[in-house]
Formats: sequence, C-alpha cells, structure tokens
Amino acid sequence: MNAETALASTPAVTALGDQAAEAAITTACRSLFMPTIRDQAGVLAEAAARERLSHKAYLAEVLAAECDDRDARRRIRRIKEAKFPRTKHLADFDPTVIEDLPPARLATLATGAWIDAGEPLVLLGDSGTGKTHLLIGLGTAAAEQGRRVRYVTTAALVNELTEAADSKQLSRVVGRYARLDLLCLDELGYVSLDSRGAELLFQIITEREERASIATASNASFSQWGATFADPRLAAAVVDRLTFNAHIINTGTSSYRLRTTRAREATVTT
Repeated sequence: MNAETALASTPAVTALGDQAAEAAITTACRSLFMPTIRDQAGVLAEAAARERLSHKAYLAEVLAAECDDRDARRRIRRIKEAKFPRTKHLADFDPTVIEDLPPARLATLATGAWIDAGEPLVLLGDSGTGKTHLLIGLGTAAAEQGRRVRYVTTAALVNELTEAADSKQLSRVVGRYARLDLLCLDELGYVSLDSRGAELLFQIITEREERASIATASNASFSQWGATFADPRLAAAVVDRLTFNAHIINTGTSSYRLRTTRAREATVTT
C-alpha cells in the first residue's frame, strides 16, 4: 500500500471541542445502548490524561468499563429471573457439618462444570439440614456465572404445568423450562402428586434428560418416592433419570438451622 492509498483509507476525523465531544458521546452511547461509557467517558478521559495514556489505551479502558458493567447487570438479571425465594450464598454455608460434602467437593460443584455437562444433582436429607440453602446457593453461583437458572418448588411447578395444560399452553411452558441451564427443583417428596401432576412433572424431567441439569432437594429417600408419584413405575423412571450420572449428597438428619442458631446464640453470650 503506497502513501496515497493509505491516506485515502484513513477515516476522516472531526475536530470537536470538549462540549461538542461530550454531546456526541452522549448521543452515540444512547444509540448504541452503552450507558456506562456515556456516564464514565469524561471521568476516564481525565484519568487517561493524568496517566498520559494513548488513545488506544483510553479506548480500551472505556470499553472494559462497559463490558464489566454489562456483566454485573447480567448477573443481577439472571439472579432476578431465577426467582429464588430468599438470598442464600455458598460462602455463608458451612460444609464441614455435612460429612458427605467436603469443602473440595463443594468448591468443585460451585464451578458449575456439572451444569455444563448436563449432570443432575440430588440433595437428600431431613428437614432443616441445609438442602434448600445449598440448592439456592449453587443456583445463585450458576446465575452469577451467566447461566439461566430457575428455582421452583415441586408443588408450584406441578400447579403451573396443570394450569398450562388446561389453557392449552403446556408446550410453551415445557419449552421455557427446557431452555434453562439449571432447574432447581425443591421440596420433592413433601406432597403427594396425583397421576396427572406426576406425569406432567415427568415430562419436564424427560425433556431435560442428559441435556440440561436438574438440581433436586428432597426429604424422602429414593425408596419413598413411590408415595409421591403414586405409580411405582413412574417413580422408578423419575429416580432413574434424576440419578443417572448424578451428584448425590446426603445432608443427614441433624438440623443445620438449629446448629446455626445455637452457634449464633453462643457467640452472642460470650
């Protein structure tokens, strides 16, 4: 490329004063949906001037700020879309109280590699042993990593599916649940399901089988799931699908909530 060709290919640059440049940045950022650059361009420009950054370095800074802010907004949006009933984080959970969950195993689960592999997770244990905390904590970690997550109790999901079937919207609802990266299904075994509700739930499980993860929490052992699904064959099919290549964690019988409360009270009294 000769000098004349290079000059012809160089984009034209308009010399703008600071006020005109700020107005142009605001207009362009609104058009391109870049609110962070719009808000921080001036501040970062002043910092770039102090640090004597090149134009390319300044551009890198403002683009990085926009990307970081978008990631943060996406994490917040993913958590909101998951519809967790309360805030629970893995950092607030003490895995040492559960023999079946050493810290290294919890750390591995927190990475979400099992979700990417489409593997199930089953939490079994008595009421109050930390199942829901773990379920929400792992779901929150997955959402913060950008995955599509949805928390729902078994009863609420069955009710939603029944209403969808009655209004001829079942395929749409099943499709919506099928597109999730992780479905957190809580309280499986707490209530008995009629044959129709059990079959609808089975449809969701089958739709996600070996393709997308389901994390389930239940206070009933696998042998007791027949009481939930009424039909023993259906119960066996559910167990088979939720345990194939699954991560199964037994949270035990000792109440995690009671232990946490007593520990907090002991800290206060001392």
